[in-house]
Amino acid sequence: MKKIEVIIKPFKLESVKEALTGLGIAGMTVSEVKGYGRQKGHTEVYRGAEYQVEFNPKTKIELVVAADLVEKVINAVREAANTDKIGDGKIFVLPVEDVMRIRTGERGKQAI
Repeated sequence: MKKIEVIIKPFKLESVKEALTGLGIAGMTVSEVKGYGRQKGHTEVYRGAEYQVEFNPKTKIELVVAADLVEKVINAVREAANTDKIGDGKIFVLPVEDVMRIRTGERGKQAI
């Protein structure tokens, strides 16, 4: 099992969700986050005053999948989230040792 963490632009959430649903992904956790990478933020003007915004709004998606689905998930997310512009995001893949469904006590792949 692998945990996949995806950081994307907020307006791409719906297309990524549809792509993952198309793969049969049953669940995910979505969070609103802020951050920056190579973008280094941007400048905005409010009431005539210019100010620097260092952290850009992003959306974080977390899901756990069977190891054999990882490449399909990565490719689907990349296709759905890609705008060919800086700040499109990142995909992180981490190992998961075990998982347990609290309600039933199921473990491993059955608990996903």
